[in-house]
Amino acid sequence: MAEDGKTPAASTELPDSGTSIEPPRGMYPGRLDDKGRLKLPAVFLKYFELLPEKKLFVTSLDRRTAAIYPIAEWRTTEKFFDKYSENPQAAKVVFFNANKFGSEVEPDGQGRVTFNSDLRKALSLEATELYLYAYRGHIEVMTEAIYMEQEAVSSVNSAGAMDILLKAGLR
Repeated sequence: MAEDGKTPAASTELPDSGTSIEPPRGMYPGRLDDKGRLKLPAVFLKYFELLPEKKLFVTSLDRRTAAIYPIAEWRTTEKFFDKYSENPQAAKVVFFNANKFGSEVEPDGQGRVTFNSDLRKALSLEATELYLYAYRGHIEVMTEAIYMEQEAVSSVNSAGAMDILLKAGLR
């Protein structure tokens, strides 16, 4: 557990160093500008700047939330799709989504990341508050509507979820 009492989302191993970089913790607000660029919160920009590769893959796997993957993490996800054999149709559908909505980008000089127009339209990302948090090696980007759905589910199910996780060893 980290000094701030929060559990890291997933650290990124630096090649040949044995050192890992932990992503930021917490929920951060954001908004796309009129050109479809997201100004990354400073903590996320710092995290991405520490990575050896600056390229990111911005996409959606589920057509509900966007995801910003460091390119090395995306390569790991691609390997997962290559090896996954339990339900090949599910893998094909999700991988199709990733490629339909995905694009490789790098943060610009002002720390902005461009979301392509197909992704922006499909997820209704424009003209709404966005919520960002690190999860399983990437940054999740939710619209206000999805955030409110998650908030409602969380408020109803938190006690039961905590009971399950405490029994499983959560501290």
